Amino acid sequence: MVLIRVPRPPRSAYDPGRPMGSLLKSQVEHLRDAESKLPLRYRDRIETYIKAIKTEGEAATYIQKVTQAIHDAHADAERARHAPERKPVIEIAAVADERAESKKKRTRKRSAAKPKKRASKRKK
Repeated sequence: MVLIRVPRPPRSAYDPGRPMGSLLKSQVEHLRDAESKLPLRYRDRIETYIKAIKTEGEAATYIQKVTQAIHDAHADAERARHAPERKPVIEIAAVADERAESKKKRTRKRSAAKPKKRASKRKK
């Protein structure tokens, strides 16, 4: 694969006090859509009204918060997918009851069985 070198932008390219341009506005709107699809616990951290964002610095702060929330949500989901499934805990008292339950199941099976059909005597 060919490595493509990208030159660093000049320091004058980013001015936090400059009003944001149309490209940055559209990026903020796209991130707002992405933020709205996040679970509530991640959206609460952001607390930014996008209509109030006017400068590049405010947009950069908002973009950083939303990006971090997205990364956190994906990391938590990945951890949840790969977490070992916990087996239910059996309490000591419950173990003693297992014998009684198995006896009940056996008696239920016997009583639930259909009675044998008896040959009926018919008079002809």
